[in-house]
Amino acid sequence: MEVNDSPRPGGPRDARGGLRRQRLLRTAARLNAVAAILLALVLAVMANYLSIRHYRRMDWTRTRYYSLSQRTLDLLGSLTNDIRVIVFFQPEHQVYTDVENLLREYEYASSRIRAEYVDPARDLARTEELAQKYQVGEANVVVFDSGARSKYVGLDDMVEFSYPGMEEGRIPEAVAFKGEQAFSSAIQDISQSHSPVVYFLEGHGERSVEDFDQRRGYSSLARMIRRDNITVKTVRFGEMTALPEDTDALVIAGPARRFAQPEIDLIGTHLAHNGRLILMLDKDVRTGLAPLLEEWGIRVGNDVVTDPARTLTGDDLFITEYGEHPITAQMKGLTTIFYQPRSVSPAAGTGGAGDPSDKPRVVSLASCSADGWAETRPGDGLFQFDPLEDRRGPVPVAVAMERGAAPALDVRIRPTRAVVFGDSDFVCNGAMAGGGLDFFMSALNWVLEREELLAIAPKTIVESRLILNRHDLRELFWILVPGLPLAVALAGLLVWLRRRRGA
Repeated sequence: MEVNDSPRPGGPRDARGGLRRQRLLRTAARLNAVAAILLALVLAVMANYLSIRHYRRMDWTRTRYYSLSQRTLDLLGSLTNDIRVIVFFQPEHQVYTDVENLLREYEYASSRIRAEYVDPARDLARTEELAQKYQVGEANVVVFDSGARSKYVGLDDMVEFSYPGMEEGRIPEAVAFKGEQAFSSAIQDISQSHSPVVYFLEGHGERSVEDFDQRRGYSSLARMIRRDNITVKTVRFGEMTALPEDTDALVIAGPARRFAQPEIDLIGTHLAHNGRLILMLDKDVRTGLAPLLEEWGIRVGNDVVTDPARTLTGDDLFITEYGEHPITAQMKGLTTIFYQPRSVSPAAGTGGAGDPSDKPRVVSLASCSADGWAETRPGDGLFQFDPLEDRRGPVPVAVAMERGAAPALDVRIRPTRAVVFGDSDFVCNGAMAGGGLDFFMSALNWVLEREELLAIAPKTIVESRLILNRHDLRELFWILVPGLPLAVALAGLLVWLRRRRGA
């Protein structure tokens, strides 16, 4: 009789084997799930690591509000030194977000730009430390530091304000953001190895850069020029036979007395040797410079430009008409207030693209409107247009002159440049309103061949508002608060029911 000891199908031993296999399969499935999760985490970490080190920022906004211009990108690409940016700004300020977002673009474009944010109202110790180091006495400014040189940009340099509700007690409204122009100008300034030197002439009753008088002083203008990393000095002709060797530009602001012929010759020699000049002439003053200016294609009238449509008191002239020139490229929409200016015009036979390189090219920068005129008899105080003697508007009150290589020639010669204004009051301490300071600084930057500081346009601030009434808010509440969670719960319930029915 034979006994078969092999396990019978369906017996206890077979059942135990099946359970063991099921446990192994479940364990393998769990290990596979854990491995898949770990692999997914590793891939996520790797993707995040690579995205942090290798990424690309894109501006998909309609106006490309924070996108940097190609001029700024070229400037940042040419940096050879590190630039530290200290932002003294209150986070509650209306343009704080614009400043922060714009500086992020600078940091992304160049690894040499690093920004630090200091809240003057909360971080008092750090604020005091940096304020003493950089001589900052106000909030809402941005300081650029290259180690050897520094420059700070104030709120008015970054933002263009409108004041329609000041009489009603409302705060000024920001209408244009000039942050890129101001920041790139600051970086350009502190990155230059040479600081331009501008001499203000004295000895003929000119405006003084050390005078704090509100009506005649130029101390505020000198401070603004120094903030642009330009050295300001004074000079008297005396017995000198030439201007100092470090002269990058000469400013003659409102002379009240006649120049001697040797002094006129000295100014002429300066211009003939590719010099730079800014001249501001007031009405009823005979300086003796008219013949020299005629040689350079500039005619100064013995008159007063008036415009009944562009004045409040009769003595002021609101300038809104500007010519096509790099100086006035960013003056559109700004108003410059002159005070009884005299006419300054291109002389006959100047200007035009066909002029040879040795002839001056003179362009009108600002004029009165067609309703104004040049009054040739202002002494009697009666401003009445006389078609036989007076000159109908638009009459220029400021011109720019350049003499150098012709535009068609592929030759780089340092040109002679000069800007002549028919008034010197518009940038005195108490009169720097509107676009007066911008006009003068643009002229100075052009004279010094710093056009890169003029070519970045401000960004118009467009306020987008989502207006919802009470009915819209109620609908939004029901959709977001109970609606979305219930939709997710319902989707989960449907999936569970489907799986259970399939099982």
